[in-house]
Amino acid sequence: MNAETRSSRRSAAVALCATLVGVVLASAPAAAHVRYVAEDDGPATDPVEFAMQVLADPVNAALFGGTALLGTAGLLAYLWVRPTVPDLAVLRETLSGYEDLVPWMLRLSMGLPLVGAGFAGYYFSPAVETEPRLLLLGLGFLLLFGLATRAVAAVALLAYLVGLARSPDLLLAIEYVPGLLAIVLLGGGRPSADHLLEAMASAPGTYYGRIDPVNRIAGRFRDLLDPWTRYAPTVIRVGLGVAFVYLGLVEKLLQPGRTLGVVAKYDLTAVVPVDPGAWVLGAGLAEIVLGVLLIVGLLTRGVAAAAFVVFTLTLFGIPDDPILAHITMFGLASAVFTLGSGPLALDRLLADGDSPADRSTPDARGVAED
Repeated sequence: MNAETRSSRRSAAVALCATLVGVVLASAPAAAHVRYVAEDDGPATDPVEFAMQVLADPVNAALFGGTALLGTAGLLAYLWVRPTVPDLAVLRETLSGYEDLVPWMLRLSMGLPLVGAGFAGYYFSPAVETEPRLLLLGLGFLLLFGLATRAVAAVALLAYLVGLARSPDLLLAIEYVPGLLAIVLLGGGRPSADHLLEAMASAPGTYYGRIDPVNRIAGRFRDLLDPWTRYAPTVIRVGLGVAFVYLGLVEKLLQPGRTLGVVAKYDLTAVVPVDPGAWVLGAGLAEIVLGVLLIVGLLTRGVAAAAFVVFTLTLFGIPDDPILAHITMFGLASAVFTLGSGPLALDRLLADGDSPADRSTPDARGVAED
């Protein structure tokens, strides 16, 4: 195969994949937590009957069928050609320089919402009111400072799980699980109070080093977790994917009456000019598709970028959706975009299936985990 033919096929694959991402973005302009903005549960509606009624309309059927065909064509083009443009290699190389900042990114995206929850009086999710504000405020500020980071993240994760056992509504904030677990695996990183104190404790002759009570213990704990830190990208990616699937399935497809009320309240059909039923079904399916792609680790960085754009569009489409409740999702999407798929992903499996000659080229490595 000559270079011109290969270049043409790669360009076609890139165009198809870009079109696929555009379709997803157009279908899901608001990845909102419907519960946070719905005025009521809406009329009781059977989800299967609702979906059948929407698809019974020939226009809707053509819209969903065409989107499905275009998406399938885009994925097959990617699997067949494996687009290897140099731009992606440069992007991946640049992002690799940001990896040491991911713990800081995660601390901000978990700590800020916890501080906000403490001041606002809810427990992780705006759907669950609470009184122990000092707990959330303390956990949030300690995460922001990066002090005793791993221990604080573990306590916060335990607090979330205890609350979840008492109130299933906390599933609306399920993204805290992968975010806090990743912080436990990665630690505070830099900049953080832990990093500063460790530097002072390990430097010879420092006064703090003579009295430091935790550096040795923290070092042993870090050594214990080091073999597992490589799985942090997988934890974040799968966790964000599960959150997407939950929002699309439970919040939208299984409760279409409530979501129809949100569509009417914010006139979302003016943003995407389809009938309300198609809007609800399309938004739910698009979120599920994004979630499944993240869970299996396919087109990981592209999906993370699309997710970030969807979250941003939500702020404009639904202006009174609580922003603090979405900072966690912004943070996880940013971390996935920075780190790529990590282990246990189809992207990595496909990269391993390339020929040695292809794997040796920089541009092939650049898209292998995207």
